Amino acid sequence: MTATGRQRNSLGAAGLNELMRRSQQGDADAYRLLLTRMAPRLRRMIVLRAPWLGREDVEDVVQDILLSLHLSRHAWDPDRPFLPWIATIARSRLADHARRHARRTAINIAASDLAETFCDPTTNKDAEVVVNLMSMRKAMLDLSPAEKQAVDHLRLRELSLHQAAQTTGSTVPALKVAIHRAMRKMKSVLWKD
Repeated sequence: MTATGRQRNSLGAAGLNELMRRSQQGDADAYRLLLTRMAPRLRRMIVLRAPWLGREDVEDVVQDILLSLHLSRHAWDPDRPFLPWIATIARSRLADHARRHARRTAINIAASDLAETFCDPTTNKDAEVVVNLMSMRKAMLDLSPAEKQAVDHLRLRELSLHQAAQTTGSTVPALKVAIHRAMRKMKSVLWKD
């Protein structure tokens, strides 16, 4: 058989089965050739099944399929044809990509609806202030009296540590500890929401 004949044979289903069989046996060259032969086939399949995808998205799906092939190549049964097996993986990865795309689109649409709901900048500013105040009040509920006092003097009134210590009758180190604990507690409450 000529080199051209061998190349044509390796492009067919039987050739791909043989490459996959050899790959499972640890033949790195066969595995590289299999991936090289499969990538263009997968690109064509993705473009035919999802013509709306851009070039980058098609390449992302192909890479996901090849990664899935790599991770599950041990599970392929050599007595079964390779192409239907990889086609099943490809359909699953394409469906995963479609779901991710749909979620991103839904999030973008929801975000654009919010911008239209509050299109007046003053409305947005007022709404932000109300939400921020409500969040701050909720975050301050669990603070001890010393922590609340530290937040009031150091963050809200913006006094220096020395001024706050004189006003409250506390010490600078005690205020530092109180503000540190208060901020840690408040962050945990604010980051939950």
